[in-house]
Formats: sequence, C-alpha cells, structure tokens
Amino acid sequence: MTGHQGVPVSFHALEIRPDRDEWIVGRQGTDNIIALPAIGMDAVRLLTAGHTVEETRSSLRADTGRDVDVWAFVEGLASAGLVASIGERQFPVVPTAVSLPWVQPRHVRWLMNPVLHAFLLLVPVVALMVAVVRPDVLPSWDSLLWTEYGTFTVVVQCVVGWCLIALHEAAHLLTARAAGVFGRIRLGTRLQFLVAQTEVSGIWLKGRRERLTVYLSGIALDGVIFGGCLLARGGGADWPLLPVIAVTLFLTLTTQCLVFMRTDLYFVIQDLTGCRNLFSDTVRYLRHVAAQPFRRSTSHPLRALQTRERHFVKTYAVTVVAGSVACLAIGFRLLTEVTWPLLHRSLVHLLDGSDWWIRLDALATVLILAGLQLLWACLWWKRHGERVRRMRWLADKWCRNY
Repeated sequence: MTGHQGVPVSFHALEIRPDRDEWIVGRQGTDNIIALPAIGMDAVRLLTAGHTVEETRSSLRADTGRDVDVWAFVEGLASAGLVASIGERQFPVVPTAVSLPWVQPRHVRWLMNPVLHAFLLLVPVVALMVAVVRPDVLPSWDSLLWTEYGTFTVVVQCVVGWCLIALHEAAHLLTARAAGVFGRIRLGTRLQFLVAQTEVSGIWLKGRRERLTVYLSGIALDGVIFGGCLLARGGGADWPLLPVIAVTLFLTLTTQCLVFMRTDLYFVIQDLTGCRNLFSDTVRYLRHVAAQPFRRSTSHPLRALQTRERHFVKTYAVTVVAGSVACLAIGFRLLTEVTWPLLHRSLVHLLDGSDWWIRLDALATVLILAGLQLLWACLWWKRHGERVRRMRWLADKWCRNY
C-alpha cells in the first residue's frame, strides 16, 4: 500500500457546487453524484493541482491536524466513476445510453428563457379565468366516451395518453439538455401505475433555478396544452378530441400531486426542503420502524441526518404510508370492479359471441388490457425481482433456524 502513495491522480471533467456545509461533486454521464465534506473537497483540489496521494495526505495533516486515508478516498472516487487515472491505472469513460443524443444544449438553450416561462404560465392562468366566466368550456367525464365503439375509444385514449406522456417527458429531457445535462427516458412503475420517467441525475450538479425548471417543465407543458384546449373550446372549436385531451391532462396534473410517489412535485419538495434522498431515507426509516417488533435493536437509519432533515423525513413517512395505502386500495377496487369484469365480459363475448364485430371488439380489449398488465408486471419484476429473491432467501434461512 505504501508504494502506491506517491502516484498522481487525475479526474474526469467534474462539476462541483456548494451545498450548505458540503460540496456536491459528480460528472455528467454517470448517476453517481456524491456529497463531500470540506476536507474531502480540499483533497480533490490538491489532487487536481498535481499533488500525489502522499503529498495530499501530508498537506491535509499539516492544515487540519487530521490524518486522512487519501488512498482509500481516491479508490472510493474511482468506484464512483470520477477518477480518470491513478498512476498508470486508467479508468476510461463508459458511455451511457441517452435519449435524443443528437440534440445539443445549444439547440434548446431558449427553453431556459424566463420570458418563455412567463408566457407558459400565462396560458393556463388565462384559460382558468375564462373557465370561471364560462364553465361550459370545462369538459365532463362523459367526454372520454365520445364514440359508441368501445375498442376505438380505448385505442384512441391510449394513443392520446401516451402521446401526452411522451411530450411531458420530452419537456424534462430537453430542458435538462438546455442546462447541459444528458438524460434518458424509460418505462417504469410506481405502485400500480405504469409510468414513463426521465432520468436526469446530472441536474443535481446545477443551480437551483435549473433544477426547478427541469422538475416543473413537464407540468408546465401539461398546463399549457390543458389551457390551450380550454381556450380553443372557448373560441368555438368543437373537435371531439379536445375534451378527451383536457380530461386526460386534468388526471395527469392531479396525479402529480401524489407526492408520496416520486412525481415531479416530489422532486420540487425534496429540493426545497434540502433533503437529498428524501424517498430513500423514508423507506429505510419505515423498514426500521417495521422491524422493531421482530428484533431487539437496530441502528437508526436517520442518525447521520441533521435534525431539520430528520423532521422532514418523519413527516414525509406519514404521507407515504397513508397515500400508498389509499392508492393501493383504490387501485385494487378499480382492478376488481372495472378491469377484471371488463376482461371477463370480453372473454365471454370472444368465446360465445356470434357477431364478428363484437368478437373483434372483445379480442382487441383483451389484448390491450392483458398487454398493459403484462408490461407492468415485467417492469415491476425488473426493478424489484432481485429484492424479492433476497427476501425469499432470508425467509428460508429464518425458517431453517427456527
């Protein structure tokens, strides 16, 4: 180990910003964003200036009186993908998949213009003012049943819904790109919901204005389209899809308020409260609480957090439990009272129906419902399968011991 202390260290292109009494350090193209204390940041500066590991250790000891294991520190930074080389050892950049890689920040820089943001805010505000004066511009729930053909209604609703989702996620992706952050869009699950989500971890390295702009960009675009639909109806437009789009967006905007899941507003709350890992810390805290009746003692997962952050985590934990229980209960009721009966009715029509159109309609309904459920199950297992296998292993081990 001693023979390695005199080697120089070089870093990839790092981005650094202060955050309270720590420093947020990372590089674009990796999901590993770390927080360093002041002494860690001093070590990075010394190493970047050309000091070797041993020289950095000696300098820190002279300045702070603390003997820092700089070698272990550097190895940790290397495992986080921040180090380019340690002596002769090279750590090349592993390219990560990004969505729309041909779009460069200079192409979409205008998306960060405050004048544009003011205009986007103005559209839904004016639309809501019009709706107050003329309530008839607001669509009803019956607007979703705009045709007597069930299959056509479901297909069009799916197409409209996924087009709006694509626009929502593109807003996140492109505003992040305007801030110099390359991200990717992928499918995922939140509780019983099948969702699309944009991964832009690198935005955490940017300033608060850029972060909040990216978090709120999807909601802003939804609000503009929703407001545009209301204004168009107020102007006399009578297109059948306008109320369908408006109702779909109303549901989407309502869903964003479910902050017990990691919605856009959740990230806004996390940023404004200064909690870096609000959901993860909450999950660890809830597991700790749930484990108390089954074992004598365990280390408290919030011990390392500041008092203010612990308070937010505990408050948010109540929201997570209450919201998740309510959401799962509603989802189970919809599954048993809507989805399963609809699937059963479609299967009956498919097997016993004499009219070819009814059988075709039933087949399409079965394929759509079964396909969506299968897609959700596959994505859920991809995310949680390893945890389920680990829990089964622990359960088997506990059963053998007792």
